Amino acid sequence: MTPFILAFPEMAALAKDLAKQMGAGTAAVDLHQFPDGESLVTLPDNMKRRDVVLLATLRDPDPLALPLRFAATTARELGAARVGLVAPYLAYMRQDKRFAPGQAVTAPLFAQFLEDSFDWLVTVDPHLHRIPSLDQVFGISAIRVRSSPFIAAWIAREVPDAVILGPDSESQQWVAEVARMAGRPYEVLTKVRSGDRQVDVSVPKSDALKHGTPIVLDDIASSGRTMIRAMEHLTAAGMRPPICVIIHAVFAGSAYEDILAAGAAHVITTDSIPHHSNAISLADPLATSITHAMSAKVETPNGQTLWP
Repeated sequence: MTPFILAFPEMAALAKDLAKQMGAGTAAVDLHQFPDGESLVTLPDNMKRRDVVLLATLRDPDPLALPLRFAATTARELGAARVGLVAPYLAYMRQDKRFAPGQAVTAPLFAQFLEDSFDWLVTVDPHLHRIPSLDQVFGISAIRVRSSPFIAAWIAREVPDAVILGPDSESQQWVAEVARMAGRPYEVLTKVRSGDRQVDVSVPKSDALKHGTPIVLDDIASSGRTMIRAMEHLTAAGMRPPICVIIHAVFAGSAYEDILAAGAAHVITTDSIPHHSNAISLADPLATSITHAMSAKVETPNGQTLWP
């Protein structure tokens, strides 16, 4: 039967794009919060024997965690054949080890929490460092969508003289791939520690950087401090104001405004998290990955095999 995309708040636009590409039905998840903080989830009741796709970006995961679970269970009670989660931004992946005594290692814990409710997961460029792939923490089918081809296409089309910069070593994997696809030079800045509490960023060395339009690329901008520090050094090196391209527009507090105030010419993001800076659509690869996830067999926790 026709799949059904259920969009959590703020995800209606992406749900509409996905539904159009997939020939799917779509509706909003009605999420009500009582004065005491409890949540009430209401879904459409026409889901019998359908593949249900819950669409929710997890920029602010704690308020959504229980409603996600309630929605998945309710969809099954209403007859859904299978229930998948599309979380373009997936939270809690960075805490993949115990950095200090007594800390929770949240990456596998949150993965297990989602496994208990969903048959499969699709996400975009999760924040993985010491975890080589999603299947190291997820027991269900977990598909990673790569944003690199779509960011590279945007750069090649909109900024043909781009010189791509990574603000720190963690950005190396995205910067190198995007630069290769866009056919543009790149450099990754390095952090230089000059004391216990003093961290600086290296000045770009390549002459090519002085003649093109600088693009600072990173996967996540939360506080924005790393990107802001990088821009300060680009300005000191005599480069023109950079365009900041970000995969996940987390933008905690005033981060977006702070990045602009630090001298960014523009801030461009993908639509993994809804924001007015969204300029790079991920609907195409998400639709393809959802179709792939729905076409695969699923092993349920009780050992039952489900086929589409």
